[in-house]
Amino acid sequence: MADHVDLSSADARRVALSSLGFGVKRPVRAGPAHVRATAARLSAIQIDSVNVLARAHYLPTFSRYGPYPMSALDDMVHARRELFEYWGHAACFLPIDLYPLMRWRMENQCVAWAGVSRKQKDFMEAVYREVAERGPISAGELSIGGKSTGPWWGWSEGKRAIELLFRQGRVAVAGRRNFERLYDIPERVFPDAVLRAGAVAPSDEKKALILRAARAMGVGTAKDIAQYFQIDAWWDRLSVDGRRAPAKTGVLFDELVEDGRLERVRVEGWKQPAFVVAGLSIPRSIDARAIVSPFDPVLWERKWTKAVFDFDYQIEIYVPGPKRIYGYYVLPFLLGDRFAARVDLKADRKTSTLILHAAYVERGLDARAVADALAKELRSLATWLSLDSFTVRLKGNLATPLKRALTRAGGGRTPHRATRP
Repeated sequence: MADHVDLSSADARRVALSSLGFGVKRPVRAGPAHVRATAARLSAIQIDSVNVLARAHYLPTFSRYGPYPMSALDDMVHARRELFEYWGHAACFLPIDLYPLMRWRMENQCVAWAGVSRKQKDFMEAVYREVAERGPISAGELSIGGKSTGPWWGWSEGKRAIELLFRQGRVAVAGRRNFERLYDIPERVFPDAVLRAGAVAPSDEKKALILRAARAMGVGTAKDIAQYFQIDAWWDRLSVDGRRAPAKTGVLFDELVEDGRLERVRVEGWKQPAFVVAGLSIPRSIDARAIVSPFDPVLWERKWTKAVFDFDYQIEIYVPGPKRIYGYYVLPFLLGDRFAARVDLKADRKTSTLILHAAYVERGLDARAVADALAKELRSLATWLSLDSFTVRLKGNLATPLKRALTRAGGGRTPHRATRP
């Protein structure tokens, strides 16, 4: 691609979806190689505790390749150490080769909190010594941790200290027990080669992350791409006294363009210039069919998602019930190169039922065609989650067509129950 090439809206959609791994040919049976491919393509798999359907980090591989053993991801993180847990976009599983590229963030956290009180420092050092002596352990197992305080994620003093040590890279996540982090010192978690990797200048580390983000996203403004790994986000620039250092990511993008690793482009309808990796090719078409997690990178930055796909999305689990528009745990549905529908899902494991609280088709699309495609994905999802039946609640403009499509997809024998909301 030459410099300043214009991309149409359709080009931008196809580039983004292809870069994010949607529309690839699905295998007969997905496995560890496809988890590895997903991690390599995205460079970050977000972790979240919400388990209404399935934990968020398991869904990206399913969205791209279909049913696979979830244990393959667990094994890759906690046994093979091909991935590690740290702050990427948010809490993420990252490919192990990104560990040296995160040292600037760890060092920033050490500097930012260097001015804490002597009492706080002494307490943190005591927590570190206990992890070194007893790890891997959970925050709740610290002998000096104290009690949790406050609602929701009310953390104890020990939890706050161990999380700061984790952000500083002084302790690492060695595993999880019932989704609770287990902490240990890095020397017992990571291979020596990773810990002893040569030092890299922070600016070069950030540029390497920008390139990884640009490859994953396909196209985006400098702000969009920088937010993929939250480069120079407020929590990286915050000092202990609350002051923020100015971000300098624009200079890094200029240098990457000068080096020929990024190219500036203009995208139809965008006010700001965009960037793509050098030599990017534009797919002629994308044949995606995917139920997408709210925590998938394609939805991380809502302004980018709106700009690329003309799709407004909000994770409504954080919205008070009366103000929700589409439901509680709503997953978008990709069809072709567009978001075609939204479906509010819940896995009821006690009754082995996939509950469809609501389903909505996007404006201007053929409801029956969308319902037929979505029904196939829902059957695949139910199989993957070992759920035996469906309950379709008649809420939303796609609910009735979807109920019928599920019956057709099951040869007329779909085990489901339709109820009114």
